[in-house]
Parts: sequence; C-alpha cells; structure tokens
Amino acid sequence: MNILVTGGAGYIGSVTSEQLLNQGHQVVVFDNLERGHRAALDPRAKFIEGDLRDYPAIERALLQTRPEAVVHFAAYALVGESMERPEVYFGNNLRGGINLAEAMLKSGTRRIVFSSTCAVYGQPDCSPITEDTPQKPTNPYGESKLMFEKVLSWYQRLHGFQPVFLRYFNACGASAKFGEDRDPETHLIPNILKVALGQKPAVELFGDDYDTPDGTCIRDYIHVADLARAHCLALVKPVTGAINLGTGHGYSVRQVIDVARRITGHPIPIALASRRSGDPGRLVAAAAKAERELGWRPEHSSLEEIIGSAWAWCRAHPHGYEKK
Repeated sequence: MNILVTGGAGYIGSVTSEQLLNQGHQVVVFDNLERGHRAALDPRAKFIEGDLRDYPAIERALLQTRPEAVVHFAAYALVGESMERPEVYFGNNLRGGINLAEAMLKSGTRRIVFSSTCAVYGQPDCSPITEDTPQKPTNPYGESKLMFEKVLSWYQRLHGFQPVFLRYFNACGASAKFGEDRDPETHLIPNILKVALGQKPAVELFGDDYDTPDGTCIRDYIHVADLARAHCLALVKPVTGAINLGTGHGYSVRQVIDVARRITGHPIPIALASRRSGDPGRLVAAAAKAERELGWRPEHSSLEEIIGSAWAWCRAHPHGYEKK
C-alpha cells in the first residue's frame, strides 16, 4: 500500500513507519519537525515537511502522493501543557485534524488509522476500561482527541470514511533505531533512565497513598513495537471505530522502578512528591476487542523487555537524537 504517515518523525510514528516499510509498504511522512526529529525519519520513506495547520500544505501532499490510507499521529500530547494552553491543543489537534480530513476528502483517500488515547476516558469509575466506558476527558488534550474521533465518525457517516481510533495506554520502550526523545520529558520510564544515566539525581514519585497494593499509581504499559504492529494491522483489517491497545494488566510506579534498577544496575533514588491533580490510581485497558478484531495481542510488553529496549536505546543515544 501507499501510506501517508503524519507525525512520522515522532516517537510512535517513527517506529510505525519503520514497521510499515519492513512489510513492503510505500511510506510518505508528513511532519513539521516541531517536536519530531529529522534523525527519526526512516531514510526509506519519502519525507514532506509541512504543518497540518497549513491546509494548502496537506492538500498538496495528499494530491501529489494519492495515498490509499493515512496513519495520523501528528498532535501535541502533553496533558499539563494542554491545561495551560488549551487553544494551542484545539488549534493543532482539532483544526489540524479537520484540515487533514478535508484534504483526504479532496484526494479520494478514505481509510485513516487515528492515534487516539486512553485520555478520552478521563477518570473512569471501573477497571479495566472497555471501549464502551463513558468518554469524559479531564483535560484539553483528551478532549481534542475525542473531538476529532467524532469528526471522523461524521465523515464516516456522510462521506464514506473508514476510520479506526486506536486508544492506547502508556506507550514505552524502543526499537533498535528509534526511541523517546522529547523536551520536556514527562513519561515515567525515560525519566527513570535519565537517573540511571546520571542526568537526574532522582526520579519523582507523585504520591504513595493511592488505593493500590504499594500506594503508587498503576498503569498499563505497552511496548511501542506492539503499538506499531497494531497500526499496521488496522490498515488491512475490515474494522472501524474505537479499539483499546493495552496488555490488560498494570504495573505500579514502584514496580517499574524496581525492574529498572535490576536492568540498569543503578540504585535510582526516589524523591517523593505530592500527587498530581487528576491522576487516577489505576488505568488498565480491556484489550479483548483488539485481539478479536485485529488479531493483535502484545508480544513485547513485559516490563523487562520494555525497559531493556529503552535502556539500550538511551545508552546508544544518551542525549537523544542528534539535532541537525
């Protein structure tokens, strides 16, 4: 297939592009490199530098390349930043998404796999979280993703779009070539590994009084390679609508730190901090639909493999990607 990947210079986009190319697909990456990295572009892909907020740019890219499908990653994804700058998130994630949908309409492309998020659920009352769990986002980031899901659902009804919304939980790990490199870094595992690299004195632990076995938050961690494979499957399976991507079980923050200590051989000190506002104690996916409809189940998402792959990438790239 000929596939356009928006945000293909970012974390999950780069690994997905790599897997698509390995499977023999033609890949065109559309990215503005604002938060992605030129060094994260797979050299086998065609690269078009552009911004989704610039409608003529994405229209031109789609009309020139005429992809059979789009995999859409390009978005801002920092919860805290979205609370401080909601207009930026709605401007980029929603307006940019609408520009993409309109350009797809003009180019005749109807298949889209959308990188959504478990943030659309907010703080659910039940666990594990199914696709039917009420969607009640608690921040503009999650709201912007849910709003674009609704846009695509209307385009499905009125224009024949075939959208898949992959709502994934905590993306982590690395491939041999591509890993996490963002500023500021907000994810737990990269911050733990910065301590092991000697770049931070301690890892912050935001609350130890949750109603969980060890008092720390429990999350469903999913290897980026598993996430990428789900996107590849969603392009070719006859499915539409929302699908959760997770392992179906979670690990606490302390469990993650303990595994990282074993793998890195570093003591990884902890600095206890107050709870972050809005942090649920437990977020775990019900992933049966992904197995049933995509034929997908995680293969690389043990904590040992996740942290081992991330640690290998961090040691090879202690300061992230080279800035060129």
